[in-house]
Amino acid sequence: MRLDKYLKISRIIKRRTVANEACDAGRVTVNGKIAKAGLEVKEGDIIEIRFGSNITKVEVLSTKENVRKEEAPNMFKTLE
Repeated sequence: MRLDKYLKISRIIKRRTVANEACDAGRVTVNGKIAKAGLEVKEGDIIEIRFGSNITKVEVLSTKENVRKEEAPNMFKTLE
């Protein structure tokens, strides 16, 4: 699954366009490397997102295409 789509479906970032812009600005890393929006995300990847002084670090647990709002938090585990 594409990184921008994963961030939206898992509801880490609310809109796909915002996720796309964050990737283009270099604020998103996957496994320690700056990631573009089209990068394929798989289970076990570590995603780090920087917005200002806030840093969100999550581990990908699932990459299902269709997820209900209640199930979205089960797609990732927050680290640190």
